[in-house]
Amino acid sequence: MDKKNIFVVGGSSGIGLEIVKKLRIDQNEIYVASRTSEFLSDYPDIHHLSTDITEEIPELDGLPDVVHGLVYCPGTIVLKPFQRLTMADFRNDLEINLLGAVKIIQSCLKRLKKSPTGASILLFSTVAVKVGMPFHASVASAKAAVEGLTRSLAAEFAPRIRVNAIAPSLTNTPLAESLLSNEERQKASAERHPLKRIGDPHEIAGFAQHLLSDEGSWITGQIFYIDGGMSSIRTFK
Repeated sequence: MDKKNIFVVGGSSGIGLEIVKKLRIDQNEIYVASRTSEFLSDYPDIHHLSTDITEEIPELDGLPDVVHGLVYCPGTIVLKPFQRLTMADFRNDLEINLLGAVKIIQSCLKRLKKSPTGASILLFSTVAVKVGMPFHASVASAKAAVEGLTRSLAAEFAPRIRVNAIAPSLTNTPLAESLLSNEERQKASAERHPLKRIGDPHEIAGFAQHLLSDEGSWITGQIFYIDGGMSSIRTFK
């Protein structure tokens, strides 16, 4: 397998960091864009680009001329009753989840198109797009837009660039800390899933690794729900 240049936005924590760790195993050249590099200190081979996706994206001069894979991981979990959600909440969720992805993809598109064997883009949605959940109006709306972007770009960029998205359920990451802050909350969250546990970022990173690899080269325009069965089955006893 040839070494690839992979650009992971939001790769310094949570699922993004686990993806970075997985991709290093394949001897890929990894570039990470995030506001801080604190959690990358153990990986001196990772190239860090200081980036705030809520601002104008720079030219990303630290990236190589050819990029084979792009992963956009930033997300939000702002859960409030609908009447308490402000326009600022909706704008912030759209800015981070959708518009940040748009800005990064536009900035990287020329590099992705230069990949001689094609390239792969991976975005992130949420199970709350497919399954209506209370208090998710803002984030589910933003992530639904991400799913629309995924399918539209997959059609527009075919056959040179593949575009897919992963839609996890609740996963044990720093982003979800407030929802898993004690044993009682963790147990209740696990019980809501048919497989009776919450997600592990290692598992999601493993699937991301497949989608970015040559073994995933016949997959595009798909939304993959890695959610412990929450989006598709109900168990009855």
